[in-house]
Amino acid sequence: MSDVYEFLVIGYGNTLRRDDGVGVKVAEAVAALNLPGVNVITRHQLVPELAGVLSQARAVIFVDAAADADADLEPREVQAGEDSQILAHAADPRSLLALSTQIFGRCPPAWCLAIPVQDFGFGDGLSAHAEAGLQAAVQQIRQLAGRLLH
Repeated sequence: MSDVYEFLVIGYGNTLRRDDGVGVKVAEAVAALNLPGVNVITRHQLVPELAGVLSQARAVIFVDAAADADADLEPREVQAGEDSQILAHAADPRSLLALSTQIFGRCPPAWCLAIPVQDFGFGDGLSAHAEAGLQAAVQQIRQLAGRLLH
């Protein structure tokens, strides 16, 4: 892999289950800003194939919906897990970081940003609660990227 990603935003979730898609929508909003040094990936779920991309990143933030997230929207540092066991073709940030280390010999500093949500019904729109989280998350990512890239 020849690409090096300065700051990678990975937004994931099911955009057909209302608020569950907020991670993807946050990533799309960040991409629309065209911030220098910031690259964006959106996925329905985290998959093992992302380990190679992670190994090329200088820093990464994972963005997802969480029904049990704190109202205090702050990126939380995440470390590689004890092992890279991935079940059913899906992964979580810790296992992906571990896989990146195991296969490629490195993983970047990483954060998770859990967006507080409440509506997982069928549909593609966000609730007002998730929309507010989206706006706050974009600002948090801009601030984190600014600190890391300058």
